[in-house]
Amino acid sequence: MRLTLLGTGSAGGTPCYGCDCPACRRAAEDPQWRRRACSALLEVNGQKILLDAGLTDLAERFPPGSLSQILLTHYHMDHILGLFDLRWGVNQRIPLAGPDDPEKSRELKRHPGILDISHLEAFEELELGAIQVTSLPLNHSCPSFGYCFDDGRNSLAYLTDTLGLPEQTEAWLMRQRPSLIVIDCSLPPGKRGGGMHNDLQSACDTLTRLRPERGVLSHLGHDLESWLMQQPQVLPAGVELAQDGRVYTL
Repeated sequence: MRLTLLGTGSAGGTPCYGCDCPACRRAAEDPQWRRRACSALLEVNGQKILLDAGLTDLAERFPPGSLSQILLTHYHMDHILGLFDLRWGVNQRIPLAGPDDPEKSRELKRHPGILDISHLEAFEELELGAIQVTSLPLNHSCPSFGYCFDDGRNSLAYLTDTLGLPEQTEAWLMRQRPSLIVIDCSLPPGKRGGGMHNDLQSACDTLTRLRPERGVLSHLGHDLESWLMQQPQVLPAGVELAQDGRVYTL
C-alpha cells in the first residue's frame, strides 16, 4: 500500500488568507510549508482510492478512468469542494461512499453527475480489490468516518476530522493495531475550536493508547504550527507532522 498525503491543512489552509502569523509567513515564503485541504490518495495493485475531495484541481490530478473509488470522511465543504466540478464529467462513473448525512449531501445527491453515491454504516467492511476497508465512526460536528485499510499484511488508519475517538472505534483500533495512523491535530494544546477537532495533547494521547509504529498528525491549523515553531522538540518519539506530498509505503 502506498499512501500519499495530497493535503494536510485545516479548512483555512496555510497560509491562511490575510494572516500574518509566523506559520503563514513561513508558508508564503517557502512552498514546502504550504498546506491545502486535507486529503490523501491510497494506491494498491493499480487501484487509486481518493480519501476526501476538497482539492479543486481533481480533474487535472486524475485523468479520466484513473480513480477506482472516492471515500469521504464527511460532507463539510473543505472535504468535498472538488466534487462540484468533477461530477459534470462524461463517459464514466466514479463510485463514491461516505457516512449518511442527508442534509449536507443533498446538493450532490440531487445532481450527482458521474458520481455513484452510496452511504456506509458504522464498521461496515468493503472489499476494494486486494484490500479490506472498514468505516470507523469519529467524533465530529456532523456524521464522520475514519477508515482502516488492510491488505492482509499491513494496515493503516486515516482518522480526520475528530476530537478523540468514540469508545467502540478506539477498542476496534486497539484490536486491529494498524502500523500507521494519520490523525486529526488541528489546534495547539488547550485550545478548543467549534468544529470538534483534536488539539496536540488529545491527538498525542490517542496515539499513545493505540501504539502504532508511526503516528502522523494531519489537518494541521496555522495557529498550531506557529505554536510548534516555538516548541520544536515537543513531539513524542514515533509522532511526526504530516506534509503535503509526503508518501508512506507499507
